[in-house]
Amino acid sequence: MTEHVYRVTEIVGSSHEGVDQAIRNAIARASQTLRNLDWFEVTQVRGQIENGQIEHYQVGLKVGFRIEDTS
Repeated sequence: MTEHVYRVTEIVGSSHEGVDQAIRNAIARASQTLRNLDWFEVTQVRGQIENGQIEHYQVGLKVGFRIEDTS
């Protein structure tokens, strides 16, 4: 196994469609500004209810990205 150092940051993705889409939205957006994304961990799942129906999903994520070598 190679030796890497990672930085971890927390993000929140949201979707009207479901938890899976909220995760995908978060990762897609993070990948636009962060390089070397390697992994994610779901830390929270929550949602909004309106009139007895699920209206919106929010998923908290920790994402890890490799710190680039300086050599």
